[in-house]
Order: sequence, then structure tokens, then C-alpha cells
Amino acid sequence: MRFLIRLLLLFSPGLMASVCSAAEAPRAVLTAAILAKDEARKIELITSLAGEADDAIKPLLTAWKEDGLFLYQPSADVAPVPVQLTGEKDANDTQAALRVDSGRPLLDAAGKPVRLAAGDLTAVEHDADLRHAMKDVLDLLDLSTPDVAKRIQAIQAIGFAQDVGKIPALEKRLGLEANADARRSLREAVAVTRLKDSSETAKLAALKELRELHSLSSYDLIRTAMRDAEAARQTEIAVAARSALKAIDAHKSKINFYGTLFRGLSLGSILLIVAIGLAITFGLMGVINMAHGEMIAIGAYTTYLVENIFGEGLVIPCFGFSLSIPGIHATGWFYQSYFFVALPLSFLTAALVGIGLERSIIRFLYRRPLESLLATWGVSLLLQQGLKLMFGSNNVQVNSPVYLSGNWTVDDITFGWNRIFVIGFAALIVFGVWLILTKTPLGLLIRAVMQNRNMASCMGVRTERVNMLTFGLGSGLAGLAGAFISQIGNVGPSLGQNYIVDCFMTVVVGGVGNLAGTLYSALGIGLVDQSLQQILLNPVLGKILVLVAIILFLQWRPSGLFVTRSRNLDD
Repeated sequence: MRFLIRLLLLFSPGLMASVCSAAEAPRAVLTAAILAKDEARKIELITSLAGEADDAIKPLLTAWKEDGLFLYQPSADVAPVPVQLTGEKDANDTQAALRVDSGRPLLDAAGKPVRLAAGDLTAVEHDADLRHAMKDVLDLLDLSTPDVAKRIQAIQAIGFAQDVGKIPALEKRLGLEANADARRSLREAVAVTRLKDSSETAKLAALKELRELHSLSSYDLIRTAMRDAEAARQTEIAVAARSALKAIDAHKSKINFYGTLFRGLSLGSILLIVAIGLAITFGLMGVINMAHGEMIAIGAYTTYLVENIFGEGLVIPCFGFSLSIPGIHATGWFYQSYFFVALPLSFLTAALVGIGLERSIIRFLYRRPLESLLATWGVSLLLQQGLKLMFGSNNVQVNSPVYLSGNWTVDDITFGWNRIFVIGFAALIVFGVWLILTKTPLGLLIRAVMQNRNMASCMGVRTERVNMLTFGLGSGLAGLAGAFISQIGNVGPSLGQNYIVDCFMTVVVGGVGNLAGTLYSALGIGLVDQSLQQILLNPVLGKILVLVAIILFLQWRPSGLFVTRSRNLDD
């Protein structure tokens, strides 16, 4: 009987024309199948629905399998009517009845809707062969769904089941499919299924197709086909399978190379955004700011607050008290735009905290690096504890907007939108900092004060004000980095501690006070880190080797990649 079902599915396009007219709806076909007396006729009618896109097919076949369809026959001289009971049961245990043939309510002689009890009706019968036929039809229904992702998922599920009887349905859909990704999945599904074909010619054609597609997901199936061919002494098929595996391995190497390059660039961009603020406070001002990581956390928490204010609001356990912050209940693109509001606010919030830190502590510790290190380390601990008291010790989740949540896939290489955005914005930040330092009066004053504070003061420059603004700029850039990091992982009080060591390494390797060196150092460390992780398959060992390499490099060049030279003799 199952052979008959597969045979019917094989010729279902022609069968459909003989069973029902083009104008006959799937509901009418199902009604005819329910009322048919012959078992083979029922299967014939059900399998004729293969490939149809009517939304009623799936729920009706599912209801049939689950004893949810019934025959209603008010009297012996009236033909039974297939119905489906829906809705809530009333006090008499009755439900609304819908006709299977039309989907409309069942009406009595007076034209009023009829309510029926399942216990008073006869359930439509089904057996194993009918259920198998229904399953085959249901498996093929999603081939024509408007949802591309769901359609591709259905194609892959059918293809990797390797049921040769479903090849005609896949090929039929291939002739109708317009989406490029779905067409590729259909080609792959047909080829993978043909690996189970008894014909050697079909297998060779399938292996050629899979080699051209560089089908990663079919790698194990091709290897199985190669072993079977070697066992059966089918030399030509075994050679073709080896060729396909070799092509896929080469494709994997290309994916790993470009994927590692992209991940390294994105990691380097994150390090750059985090470190560029430190390059100003540490590199230009000579202040070892151990609280720089907490500026990152402040920027990330600002993004978290903005996202919740745009949404439903939130209640935070602020210093032991519950602080309720109302939301504006934004929806659609207005809600999705919260990130563009969070970016400047993250910068401003961290900059204000940095200015407060500089005015209250740092200004008394210039030219005293050890004292500034210890003082800012204490500030770091205080800020971490303050964030714990304000937001709790647990991490919080920032929901990424839709334009940062997806990815592009090019030749099986995945490019995340959030990482692409970070790379682009990192370049914009570097350009902006360069403009500020080289093309603005503030930049001129910053460079003058950093090169020779006493001479700049004698020339009338308000050095204390310049120090304050410079420290605020560096802290604000750290807050901006926190906004980006919130889109990649969770936000917690100790978020900045995960980056502070890498920040200092990036600045020192690039050359203290040299922004170009910070750029090259960040990208280089990011690429080396990701490459070692890919080669060693051990992230911890990879980071250890990166640290060892940095230590050896600094032994060779203590001043870093680029040495900042000036005529200042105060050093």
C-alpha cells in the first residue's frame, strides 16, 4: 500500500487533473476523500493535494488524523456532511460546526448555525496508510508557503530525508521558485535525494551538482555515498564523491579564512572604540585611569535605560529602593530608533561622569602616575558597587533593534549586521577624533597642553579647562563603546573589566599617545586573536599566546609601534 502511495505522489501533477477539475477547491477534494468508500480512492484523492498552496489543507488533514472531523447525518434519507467542531464547549457540551467543503457554519433548515456534540457524531475514520498519505502531503505543503525562511526549511527537511518519491514534487517547485536562496536549496535537496537513486547516472549527476554547489550540509551524506560505492566497487561514483568532498573542503577553507578575517576586524573595531578613549586619557594626558572600564559600563547601562524608556519602562532596585521609570510605549520604527538616541546619551553620560572624576580627583594627581593608578582603581571599585546597588548584580539584556539583529550571508560566509555597524562606526569615530585633534581650536589646545603644559599656560591657555574637556572626551568615547558592546552581549556591573586589560595593551603596543598606532594595534590584536582561536580551537590558549606575543614585542620595542616625538624636555 505504501508503494501505491509513493507511486501516486510521483504522478500527482497528472493525477490532479484526472481527479478533480481545475476549478475544484482542495476542500471539495477532501470532502470527496472523506465520503469515498474505497480505500485506494481515498488515498488517491489525498495525494492529489500534494504541492497545493491552500491554507485549509494543513488544519483539515491534521484534524482528520487527530479525530477532529465528523460525519453529520440528521436523517437516514440525507447524505452525511463532513464537519469540523470548533470553539469552546457550552453547558450542553456542544460546539460550533463548520462544513469541510466550504469552511462555513453548518446551518439548519431555518438557516441558523447548528451546534453539535462530538459524542453524538461519528468520527471520520483513518488507518495507517491514510495517515502516511496525509504525512506525505503535509511534508510538501510548506514548499509553496509565502514565508521564504519556512519554505527553505521545508525544502531542506524533505531533501535530507532522501525520499526518492518526492523528487518530482521538488523539481516541480524548482520550475516555479523565484527566490535565489530557495532555488539553491531545491537544487541541493534534489541532488542529495538522488544519492539514494538506484541509477549510477543519477548519482553521478547528483555528485556533480553538489560539487558545484559546495554543499556543506551534504558533506556526511556524500562521504556515506563514497563508502557505499567503494564497498560495491563502483569506482566512477567513488571518484566523483572524492572530488565533491575535496571541493567542499576547499570551500570550507575559504569560509574559515574570510570568516576569521571579518571576526578579527570586528573584534579589532570593538577594541579600537574601547581603547581610543584610553589613548586620550592615558596616551595624551599621562593618566592611568583604571576606572575607564566603568565608563564603558555606564554607556552600556545608559543604552539599557533608553531602550526600556522607549518600551514599557522598568523598575530598578536603586540603592535598596524600587525606582519606577515609566516608558513611552513606542512601537514600530519609533521604538527601533532608540539606539540612535542612546548613542549620544551614552557619550554625554560617560563624559559627565569623567568630568566629575577629573574635577574631584584626577586634577590633583597629574604627573603622579602611581597615585592616579591607585586612586582610579578605588574609584573603579566604588563605581562597580554603585552599579550593583542601582541595577542589581545580575546581568541585564539589551534587545538589539531589527537593523542590527540580522546578517548577510555571502557564499556561506555570515556577516552580522551588528558587527558591520561597529566596523563602520569605529572608522567614523577615528575620523571624528582626528578632526577634533587636528582641525579644531580645542584640538590645538589639547596638543599644546599635552606637549608642554607650562608653556601653554604661559601663553594664556586655560590648562585646567583643557584637561577637563580632554578627560571628558576620552570618557565619553568609552561610554560610546559601551553602547556598541551592549548590542553584542549582556550588560553587567563588571562589563568594563573584560576590556580594560586589552585596552591598555592596545594603547601601549600602538605607541603611547599615538592614535594611528592605536588603530593598527587594535586591528592587529583582533586579527591575531581570532586567527589563533581558529587554529588552536581554544580561546583561552589563544589569548595567552596573544599576551605572550605582546610581552615579547614590548621587550623588542618598549615604545610601541609608533613613538611620539616632541621637543618637550620635561620628561
